[in-house]
Amino acid sequence: MRIPFETMFELFRSVLVKNGFRADRAELCARLFTETSRDGVYSHGLNRFPTFIDYIRKGYVRVEAEPELAESMGVLERWDGHSGPGNLNAHASMTRAIELAKQHGVGCVAIRNTNHWMRAGSYGWQAAEAGCVGICWTNTIPNMPPWGAKDSKLGNNPVVFAAPRTGGEPIVLDIAMSQFSYGKMGIHAASGEPLPVYGGFDREGNPTQDAAAIIETRRSMPIGFWKGSGLSFMLDLIVTMLSGGNSSMDMGKLGAERNLSQVFIAIDAARLPDRDELDRKVLAMIDDLHAASPDENGGRARYPGEETLRVRERNLREGIPVDEAIWEQALKLDA
Repeated sequence: MRIPFETMFELFRSVLVKNGFRADRAELCARLFTETSRDGVYSHGLNRFPTFIDYIRKGYVRVEAEPELAESMGVLERWDGHSGPGNLNAHASMTRAIELAKQHGVGCVAIRNTNHWMRAGSYGWQAAEAGCVGICWTNTIPNMPPWGAKDSKLGNNPVVFAAPRTGGEPIVLDIAMSQFSYGKMGIHAASGEPLPVYGGFDREGNPTQDAAAIIETRRSMPIGFWKGSGLSFMLDLIVTMLSGGNSSMDMGKLGAERNLSQVFIAIDAARLPDRDELDRKVLAMIDDLHAASPDENGGRARYPGEETLRVRERNLREGIPVDEAIWEQALKLDA
């Protein structure tokens, strides 16, 4: 089942208005959700929308709250999200980081007391489309054990790296510190399809491709094993320091993923003195990547974000694929 972009957008916008959003904020929030599904990240678009509304109704997300400047330290600013909608707070934070970058060359915004930002890559695309190198990351509720342990003490703490291209589409890497995000595992658990590689551990502590078993144990596997475990901890530690907000440990005590901490960094690429030569170098790097011989399964090398562009074009042309049960659930929210 495929739904036109505008149909999905209008449904989201209508539901948000009915749940207390001001018209302009409902429009931006709906666009961010719809663009997430349009680009193929279904787990954080339509599939996440009913949970987002549930969090509003539980009081975890305050629809009227807007981020407020707490401290200014030159190119670094601390903001308080006041438990507002996570994707709106994130968009505003990257907007401010870009403004600082255009003024100083580099801008960094750290925000505390915000909520789940949905698709992390949205803010990398935002930075790159504004001509900036973008780096951002978030902490999460503890949902991954440190390497060598059973208990979930780490978040999977998604991080994004983005680079602009003159005359071309941005290059955007969006990854979590777990082998698979819980949203992705939820899709596999619902379909019964095994994960393509080990994603975590079952009750007996064995590596498994069974997404449902991993969701049950909450023992997801860090990328790079001990390396991903260490990187996850450092991302959490640095975002907590820069924002002055909650760590994953603190959110574990809250019992729900809310009042997170996030960092947004923008670097104005237009200020680089050798930009023309850099553009040629980036193109040469992409061509060199594409020249890699296919593997034994007939795969091909792609730069980060390349597949997103292919999926985006198809979904705009044919409609966005949806899980019919979740689409019906979203329709009921608008009743």
